[in-house]
Amino acid sequence: MNVFGVDIGGSGIKGAPVDLARGDLTEPRHKVLTPHPATPDGVAGCVAEVVRHFGWSGPVGVTFPGVVTGSTVRTAANVDKGWIDTDAGRLLSERLDGLPVTVLNDADAAGVAEMTFGAGRGRKGTVVLLTLGTGIGSAVFTEGRLVPNTELGHLELKGHDAEKRASTKAKEDEDLSWEHWAGRRLKKYLAHVEMLFSPELFIIGGGVSRKADRFLPLLDGIRAEIVPAELQNNAGIVGAAMAAKSAGHGS
Repeated sequence: MNVFGVDIGGSGIKGAPVDLARGDLTEPRHKVLTPHPATPDGVAGCVAEVVRHFGWSGPVGVTFPGVVTGSTVRTAANVDKGWIDTDAGRLLSERLDGLPVTVLNDADAAGVAEMTFGAGRGRKGTVVLLTLGTGIGSAVFTEGRLVPNTELGHLELKGHDAEKRASTKAKEDEDLSWEHWAGRRLKKYLAHVEMLFSPELFIIGGGVSRKADRFLPLLDGIRAEIVPAELQNNAGIVGAAMAAKSAGHGS
């Protein structure tokens, strides 16, 4: 069964058809830059561009970098505030000529994909997936069940949202070394999350997961096991497609 997945990020919007039997993309993903400002209309146009690139005419799952209840956006930390209280499912469906659209939090999508096909497969207890990019997304699982919309990137760290200090963007913007970013900031953040949730496993996702050998060895002192996401930056796309199928859409 194939379903289309789209992952909306702070810097790029990417998507592809997904084979849900294998948890893998059936074609190379297509990516466009996220518009700035990332208004609902502008982002919806980019999502439509990605979907139409493949000539897709079936159900679509879409991730969003914020809290989503039903298909309505409740927070918008890294995109335009005009998203707040927008029915994203309805908006995107209209822009896609009525195709059925399912919307969910981006890190939740990545987490569901990793728990099904990737680094969390078969793991019990508490598992925390963190996506490091423009911000920090989170997905928390207990005994395999998702606690949705946790948004742990907004925990306070040194008087700031944690993602302002420990995200990949913070590393790049401040030109931090791996040692300063991971060995100090990211480690302090993980220690705080560990204190709150006592997970057995941290899964680190986002584009930086491709460079796990550069920073995982610097995260000493964390009791939980820490592993890179296996699906890397495709996890959100796969999870979005899974959500569309779970919503009763699929072909």
